[in-house]
Amino acid sequence: FSTAIAITEQPVSVSVPVGYSFTLKCRAQGRTSLQYQWFCQYQSDCRLIPGATNQDLPITAEQTQLYTCRVNDLHRNVAFSDWVKVEVHQCVARGLPPQLWRGEPVIVLNPSEQQWVEVGQPLQLQCAAMGVPAPSYQWYHNGNLLEQQKRKKLWITQAKVSDSGTYLCCASNSHGEHWSNAVDVHIGEQSQPTSLCCTSPGVRLSKIALLVGNNRYQHHPNLMAPVRDVFELGRLLEHLGFQVVSLLD
Repeated sequence: FSTAIAITEQPVSVSVPVGYSFTLKCRAQGRTSLQYQWFCQYQSDCRLIPGATNQDLPITAEQTQLYTCRVNDLHRNVAFSDWVKVEVHQCVARGLPPQLWRGEPVIVLNPSEQQWVEVGQPLQLQCAAMGVPAPSYQWYHNGNLLEQQKRKKLWITQAKVSDSGTYLCCASNSHGEHWSNAVDVHIGEQSQPTSLCCTSPGVRLSKIALLVGNNRYQHHPNLMAPVRDVFELGRLLEHLGFQVVSLLD
C-alpha cells in the first residue's frame, strides 16, 4: 500500500530570529485514522520529539535544526514529510520586534562592501536573510541575473577580470523581496592599493540613511503600514548607494 498515506501539506523551511515562535504544519490523508510523530535532527543526531504527536508542531526558535513528520495508519503504513530546515539567527538587526514582523524577507548579513581579488583566485560573497517561509536567493552582476548563483554564498573558483563589477543579492519569498547592499568587486593582478586607506584624501565618504518607522503614537491612530514603508524606502535608498539603518517603534 505505497499510496495508502498521502502527505497533502508539507512543512515549510523558515529563517527566523532567536526566540521567535511559529508552527510547523503537516497534513495527510489515509484510508484509516492517522497518527503523527515529529522528529528533529541537529548535526548528525536525529531524535524523536517527545509529545510531538499533533499535525502542528509549535516551536520557539533556539538553534538551527532539521525537522520531519512521520505519519502512520492502523495498518502500519508509514509516510514521512519532507525534511525542512529551521534556520535560527542569533544576531539580528536591532529594531525588528518579532510582533511586527510578518515573515517578509529581511537581510541580516550583507556582503562585504568592497572586494579586491587577484586574477585566478577564488571570489566569495555572502548574504543571509530571515523570512517565513525561508527566502530564496538570486545574485546579480552589473544588473544581470547570474543563472547559477542561487545560494547564500556566491562562489567563483577562479576570478577573471570580467568578473569585476557590482554585485547584489535579492532574497525573496511569498511575502516580497529584499535586496542586499551593493558590493564593488575589483579583479586584478595587484591587491588593494594603499591609496584607498580611509584616511587618504579624496576618498568618498559613505552615505548613511537612518529610517524610523513608528506605529506606537500616544495621541494618534496607528498608521497603515510603517514597517512595510521602512523596508520599501530602505531598499530604494540601498539601490542609490546608501548604507541603511532601519529602526521600528
